[in-house]
Amino acid sequence: MSQPPGQQPPQGGFGTPYDPQPGAYPPPAAQPQPAGPYGQQPGPYNQPGPYGSQPGPYNQPTQGYGYGYPPQQQQQQQQQQGYGYPTQPPQPGGPRGGGRFRGRTGMLVGGLLAVVLLAGGGIWLATGDDGDDGKATANGGHSSAPPAPAPTLDQGDGKGDTDDDGTVTPRAEAAAINAALKPGEAKALWLQKSGVDLPEGGEDVYGPWFAGDTVVTAMYHTVTGYSAADGTLKWSLRLPTNACAAPTQPTADGKIVLGIEDSTSEDAYCDNLQMVDLTTGKAGWRKQYARDGAWDGLSDLAMAINGDTVTVGRTSRTDAFRVSDGKVLFGKLPGNCQPFGFASGPVAIAAASCQTAADDHKEHQVQRIDPATGKVQWTYKVKKGWQVAQIYSADPIVISLTQPKKWAILVLNANGTYRTQLSGGPGEYAVSCDKDRRVQGANLDSCAGVAAGANTFYMATKAVDLKTGDGNKVAAFDLSTGKHKWTVTSPKDQPLTPLRTEGGKLLMYLGAAKNKGGGIASLPATGGKWDMVVQHPAAASGLERGFYERNVSYVDGRSFLTNSRISGMDDEEIETRSIVAFGN
Repeated sequence: MSQPPGQQPPQGGFGTPYDPQPGAYPPPAAQPQPAGPYGQQPGPYNQPGPYGSQPGPYNQPTQGYGYGYPPQQQQQQQQQQGYGYPTQPPQPGGPRGGGRFRGRTGMLVGGLLAVVLLAGGGIWLATGDDGDDGKATANGGHSSAPPAPAPTLDQGDGKGDTDDDGTVTPRAEAAAINAALKPGEAKALWLQKSGVDLPEGGEDVYGPWFAGDTVVTAMYHTVTGYSAADGTLKWSLRLPTNACAAPTQPTADGKIVLGIEDSTSEDAYCDNLQMVDLTTGKAGWRKQYARDGAWDGLSDLAMAINGDTVTVGRTSRTDAFRVSDGKVLFGKLPGNCQPFGFASGPVAIAAASCQTAADDHKEHQVQRIDPATGKVQWTYKVKKGWQVAQIYSADPIVISLTQPKKWAILVLNANGTYRTQLSGGPGEYAVSCDKDRRVQGANLDSCAGVAAGANTFYMATKAVDLKTGDGNKVAAFDLSTGKHKWTVTSPKDQPLTPLRTEGGKLLMYLGAAKNKGGGIASLPATGGKWDMVVQHPAAASGLERGFYERNVSYVDGRSFLTNSRISGMDDEEIETRSIVAFGN
């Protein structure tokens, strides 16, 4: 059975005094470390702040589905009852070191328990070979069963408004929405369905990624590219095995490297990589890499792309490959500190963990690493006991740190020195990340509900509470001082979620409500009133709310909604709407 994303958020409030380590230091020689700003200026670290005196979102019960997911229809009904944009706060969990242990077989779990019992509790298990050079093989495993059939999609062939079984086609649904448009509303440009008969429990959806005029998603055994303008199927690539991880961003020239399983058997292992050209839909190189030891084998993958490098991070190490040809660039680095995940983008910021003899968990660091060579350019030491949970932004550098029952947001300068810690604001913040939305994959750079500009960081509070009628809030923080700047409030039944910044303004997703369309809003960096950039039609509000843990993208004047996961019973997942595009 597939295991659901984690549902256990940390207790306590954001802004917990962090009391960080001083400064950053360059590798590899031991050098005198700068004193840092901690004893020279007042800051929030040694002050109680507002969070210890008021309940935060992490003391609140979360919306959980237990083990496995409810059918998509049930998810849609729950969302239509008013939960708004589904969000989850960050979660520290136990000793992380680069991934939580989910979605693996009972045989492997039993093996880990046996090793732990034999070794005795409280000892870090160094089960891998330090001399492993991370070489990848060319054949990439085997397949024990034929791949799944390609998805059945609505291609707008003019044969009617219903499928053979009488269900309304996506094309007809989009036409009905557009027939009811009100002034100022954008059109439903196109709509597609899953078209795939999925295994019990459902499957994660990776993407979307954009390459020119093509929008691409990957699910199960298939990667699919559509025309961003009209939804026409451009290509469909059948993978040899199931997709199990993927970077958040592609390369600048439209390439992606997917994590795929080594076979189609029930005990398949996520240790293969498959490069795909997003423009043409052609499969490139495929390689298998070594995953040694129980900690590595049970860790989720944190994948990222930096320039022409794709990294595969997990507990105890990261392996890096050149995207263009699959060449191994680096594996385990010298020393006892190893990166366990990167953030995609031009600047390669990584989270690293250090194995220590005295602790049963790992000390964490933030590093800038040359993605082509693995050379560490600078290192910031996180205070002992704190763990890097997410990289909210790589430029500027904003890091989510957690302890059990504690949470802090750290801001670093571009050279790795301490800048500030965020504090204040309305509280009850809500952030939803990869590990909250998907069963497999734990990217560090995939959080919804946060955005960063040059000097300002934005974060949403929990979704709309229909019992009180209050809307949610988006709070802005000064990245130089860490202080709260301003807050805007959403309509009472339509939560706001920061997406990204563009042209000095914050782009936000306004959630849909009953008979009220959502859309993309733009807000000045100074706060105040927002403007709607794309107003989704009211007639599409039910469709819009039916997207489970939706991913929202705004590209070239169009908005796109996709699911993070699709599931269903009795083949209902085949008709589940998988992607919709709105625009004028």
